Formats: sequence, C-alpha cells, structure tokens
Amino acid sequence: MTTPQSRPRMQTGMQRPEGWPVGSFDSYAQAQEAVDMLSDRSFAVEELTIVGVDLMQVEKVIGRLTWGRVLASGAASGAWLGLFFGMMLGLFGTDWLSAVTTGIFMGVIFGLVFAAVPYAASRGKRDFASSTQIVAGRYDVLCSPNKAHEARDIIAAYLTQKH
Repeated sequence: MTTPQSRPRMQTGMQRPEGWPVGSFDSYAQAQEAVDMLSDRSFAVEELTIVGVDLMQVEKVIGRLTWGRVLASGAASGAWLGLFFGMMLGLFGTDWLSAVTTGIFMGVIFGLVFAAVPYAASRGKRDFASSTQIVAGRYDVLCSPNKAHEARDIIAAYLTQKH
C-alpha cells in the first residue's frame, strides 16, 4: 500500500503539494533565499516545495482607455508584428524594402481592427487598462517528512544567525 509520503514526487499537472512545513516567509524572495541557503549546505533541495498561501488576485488599474489610446496601441503592436513578418518575407524575396513596408502597413491595419473591435464591443463597460497578478499572503517551504526535521533545524539556525 502506498501512502502520500512513500509515493514518488512527480511535478506533473496541478496537484496539491505534499510535505511538512519547515519555514514560513512574508515574501517569495525570502522563501527562495531559504531554499538557496539549504542548497548551499548540500541539502537535498528536490525534497522541498515553495507554496504560496492565502492567494489574492490583485488588479492594478493603469489608466483610462479612450479611442485614441486603443487605436494607438493597436497600431503600434500591429506595426511591430508587421515589421517582423515583413523582414521574414524580405529575406526570401528580391525587394526587401517593399516587403518590410508592406508588412508594417498591413500590420498597422490589422492592429487597428483587432484593437477596435473588442473595445467597441465592450460598449464602455470597461474603459480602463489594468494588469492582474496573483499574490500570496505568505510563502511556506514544505519538505518531505523524512528530511523535514533537518531542514527546519537548518533554517532556524540560519534565521537566528542572520538576526
């Protein structure tokens, strides 16, 4: 009979992390520093997992959307994509400048359309730009049960020495 502790740890798909907590940190950087410190002391880091706890979705509003901003953004991103495709076509053609110019022009047109249609379809229900990220309230370092005591003791000694 296999128990969660005796099964090999496989990092495939979305599965619940297993292990005993050996440290809890306010930031991901602190948890990463603890794992790095354990690695420096030749600890078997493949026994560790960093887990974000108390997750929150944070949406930071960047600014107001207007037709001018939407169209300018669409044209700019389309121009970059068109430049890329124009340069690729120019490598295989005889008239490099014409291919690049056509690519940029077509990219701007498609960029304008692909930016304007969704904005118009929203009918003013989302007239702002934002960026979204997932943040955690704390970060726990988990360790397999057979190495957890050792990891906890090393982390505790390191944190005591650090302060």
